[in-house]
Amino acid sequence: MINFNVPSFFIKFNPITMIIESLRSLYSRDLNKLKTEIESYRNETSMWKTYQNITNSAGNLCLHLVGNLNHFIGAELGKTGYVRNRELEFSLKDIPQTELLAMAEATTAMVDQVLSQLTSEDLEKEYPLVVFEDKMTTGYFLIHLITHLDYHLGQINYHRRLLDI
Repeated sequence: MINFNVPSFFIKFNPITMIIESLRSLYSRDLNKLKTEIESYRNETSMWKTYQNITNSAGNLCLHLVGNLNHFIGAELGKTGYVRNRELEFSLKDIPQTELLAMAEATTAMVDQVLSQLTSEDLEKEYPLVVFEDKMTTGYFLIHLITHLDYHLGQINYHRRLLDI
């Protein structure tokens, strides 16, 4: 028998369970990458630099990702009571690196807790907010949110390599 190192949740094939577990794995992986990126800044003040057409600092992008996920996953799906202030995500400055890391860690735990409670019916339901022009399922929006996370994660990586000097 060939062992492909398949995660145990693939053994009993349930497509919805597979999707939920895949989302949990991807969010965990990428939020851990966010923490690694923030930890990797040698000069803490570099996280807050902007330069020419680079208008968002890594610190502000981290705050934005934390706010985004706490709002759309925590408050809307997990009923955490989180109240988002999107403007502050981009206007706050000089938050200590340790505080950003704690926020990212708390967000990682919250996302996993909320996703672990979702059912196949939840994924197929209409997402409770109209975020874009058209309504969408919760499953579709969770996939959108991971791509949004990864887009900004790439920006943070590039920001660090360009401006952490």
